[in-house]
Amino acid sequence: MKSRTYSVTGMSCAACAKAVEKALNKNENINASVNIATEKLNIEYDEKKYDFEKIKNIVQLAGYGLLETLNEEEKVKMHEEKVKSLKNRLILSIIFVIPLFYISMGHMMRLPLPDFINPVKYPLRYTLVQLFITLPIIYAGRDFFIHGFKNLIRKSPTMDSLIAIGSTAAILYSLYATYMTATIDPEYHMNLYYESAGVIITLILLGKFLEIRTKGQTSSAIKKLIGLQPKKAKIIENGAEKEVLIENIKVGNIIIVKPGEKIPVDGKVTSGSTSIDESMITGESIPVTKNIGDKVIGGSINKNGSIQFQATEIGKNTILSQIIKLVEEAQGSKAPISRMADIVAGYFVPIVIFIAVISGVAWYLSGAGLTAALTFFISVLVIACPCALGLATPTSIMVGTGKGAENGILIKSGEALETAHKIRTVVLDKTGTITKGKPVLTDIRTYGRYDKNEILKTAASVEKHSEHPLAEAIVNKAEEMNIEFKDYDKFRAMPGYGIRAEIEGKEIQIGNKKLMNSRKIDLSESESDYNLLSNEGKTPMFISIENELAGIIAVADVVKETSKEAVNKLHKLGLKVIMLTGDNEKTADYIAKKVGIDSVISEILPYQKAEEIKKLQSQGEFVAMVGDGINDSPALAQANVGIAIGSGTDIAIESADIVLIKNDLNDVAGAIALSKATITNIKENLFWAFFYNVIGIPFAAGIFYVLFGGPKLDPMIAAFAMSFSSVSVLLNALRLKLFKVAG
Repeated sequence: MKSRTYSVTGMSCAACAKAVEKALNKNENINASVNIATEKLNIEYDEKKYDFEKIKNIVQLAGYGLLETLNEEEKVKMHEEKVKSLKNRLILSIIFVIPLFYISMGHMMRLPLPDFINPVKYPLRYTLVQLFITLPIIYAGRDFFIHGFKNLIRKSPTMDSLIAIGSTAAILYSLYATYMTATIDPEYHMNLYYESAGVIITLILLGKFLEIRTKGQTSSAIKKLIGLQPKKAKIIENGAEKEVLIENIKVGNIIIVKPGEKIPVDGKVTSGSTSIDESMITGESIPVTKNIGDKVIGGSINKNGSIQFQATEIGKNTILSQIIKLVEEAQGSKAPISRMADIVAGYFVPIVIFIAVISGVAWYLSGAGLTAALTFFISVLVIACPCALGLATPTSIMVGTGKGAENGILIKSGEALETAHKIRTVVLDKTGTITKGKPVLTDIRTYGRYDKNEILKTAASVEKHSEHPLAEAIVNKAEEMNIEFKDYDKFRAMPGYGIRAEIEGKEIQIGNKKLMNSRKIDLSESESDYNLLSNEGKTPMFISIENELAGIIAVADVVKETSKEAVNKLHKLGLKVIMLTGDNEKTADYIAKKVGIDSVISEILPYQKAEEIKKLQSQGEFVAMVGDGINDSPALAQANVGIAIGSGTDIAIESADIVLIKNDLNDVAGAIALSKATITNIKENLFWAFFYNVIGIPFAAGIFYVLFGGPKLDPMIAAFAMSFSSVSVLLNALRLKLFKVAG
């Protein structure tokens, strides 16, 4: 089965999306899902049986269009054209609806009318003027009639069908009244509905215009990300600067970036130093210092230094392109909570038509008359709104995933966004997640006549050419303190013990207890220091000079500065926090205590991590796993929600549902809090969409009028209410933009 994403055109509401899904899914070996908010079709199909043209043909037979996936610029252009077209039709409609409304209703409010269309003196002129003014409005709203009746004939009625039926009923009755006025009874001019049809079309156009404008705001995160990439870059070719289009950059090109310019692609600094603002990509507000050898991210902004860097990733392989792809996929996906709204939307329009017919017939048979029956019939059709139901979930997901992306939290799907709010237990890997994942020198203890600088200088000089990670930590500390290294002779590595060398004729040994004991070196003076450092989860190494204990150097994978704060935030969300590590129990317990973790599972092998997650799930726990390494990927996949630290391996990131670009554990709490806020927003939208229809339809049908003697609902007010319901759902979704992820 092949998976693809296409753009669907011509949809106006959730019922349209359902019609496209229905048309595709009734074919064998096709699994289709349509998102009304993004207007995207996500489809899986057997590529031996289907291709784009066949799928396009199925969609066209259902009454809609299908386009190959558009790039962001094409989508923006298409959206702008849609907005412009709707705006022009809305303006045309408003120009004619104002005089239409004035002519039809003005005399009731004792407003003056020109004498030649006075309804008392010239009733036929009065009706004909309204007819001719209504025609341009019908033209402006022609799409409602074209799509509405087409879908009705195909037995897949949509929101457009409701508007088309309601408006047509009003127009046909008005034409009948015009005929009666001209031929039989001049008093029939009192039964005109031209203004209702005109105002309904205008208000629906206004609602659609506001809806599409607001929809544009919900996907602003992707537009911002797209806008980060410059169009051109300067490369060095044959020793000279040359400006090229970004798509012509090749891996290995040396690129020059000056202060204030954007980094065009991913790469590694080869010359110069600077600080770079990566906030739009990582969410990290503080500029990051970059020196030779450091990585730079395409789309970030060079602040204050000129640099040259070598392009390492271009096109779709850059971090920015991958982020855009992830956000687009997430915004186009559906959350499980949307299924209920989809099911309702699929049956909604036929049910509304049935209710409208029943209410109209019932009122007519009750003796209310044809005019009253028609009023109720049109009001029910116009007030019903599957748009609000259809937009309730996808718009919140679009804004929620976009908000996450702006803050360095990449949520891969609507399902992941929804599932995250159910988490009750967070399991954290230790190395690289709670800790920095890189050993650093933490302590130096000295004995006898030696001082700390001398011990560090001696140890670093011996360890300089060792490939052991602990040796690297000692050498890095010495370089950081600008310590000058000594020359050594007779270097010897002793696996399982340590190393031995000579410096200035003196024998130096660095290693564990076994090495010191084998050389019969007295360690009694250092025993309390050794035990204390070991209990703190550090790795102590003894150093002896001329067979005499000179000091202890302790190295540890230190806890990240943000880890304790992050665990506190998870506790505030009511979550249980567990550490899962292959490290020894003593080290694991010390680190867990330091950051406030509830419980520890230690000394497990990489393949056992997924089994431990399974055990927790079997106990009824809803688990999030947070990790960064290849050995974490099975556990990330097993967990209900897998969260990968962004600096981790590609495999870990691929296995995860959520990726934290900033490598900051605080964002775990941020992602869960964002999920909770998004789900709350979706539930609010669904509640108001259902509540609106539960109240609005009976009100339009006249039930409240029968029971309580309340007012009848004019079709024009119904049209306004319908338009407002969709816009209100979108505006509520946009409130998520105010959510503070770091809060």
